[in-house]
Amino acid sequence: MLIAAVLCQVGAWAQPKATFKESVYDFGTIKEAKGAVKHTFVVTNTGNKPLIIVDAVASCGCTKPTFESKPIKPGKTGKVTVTFSPAGRNGTFRKTIKVKTNGVNKVSTLTITGSIIPKGR
Repeated sequence: MLIAAVLCQVGAWAQPKATFKESVYDFGTIKEAKGAVKHTFVVTNTGNKPLIIVDAVASCGCTKPTFESKPIKPGKTGKVTVTFSPAGRNGTFRKTIKVKTNGVNKVSTLTITGSIIPKGR
């Protein structure tokens, strides 16, 4: 019974873990007239079971995240690409993306920032 209890505990520790290379990206100054901009966030599975990105939800309709749905093996990387559309906006912006996984840290927050120069300037 002791061995079974130990094996159960070891199994509980065996989990995926999402570790992002960076959690904030600054686009700097962008021109509305040039259209949408993209940035790819890299996530590493620093756990010991396959990591699955379940969903990615942006704080605004102007921001669209896409992600790989295939499992990320331990030690390997995956991507979350964020596209931001500056259309109809000006000034500074700060948008968040909530990335949901099956990992120890169920939700990770990514942030994009920048400043928009409106058309005609």
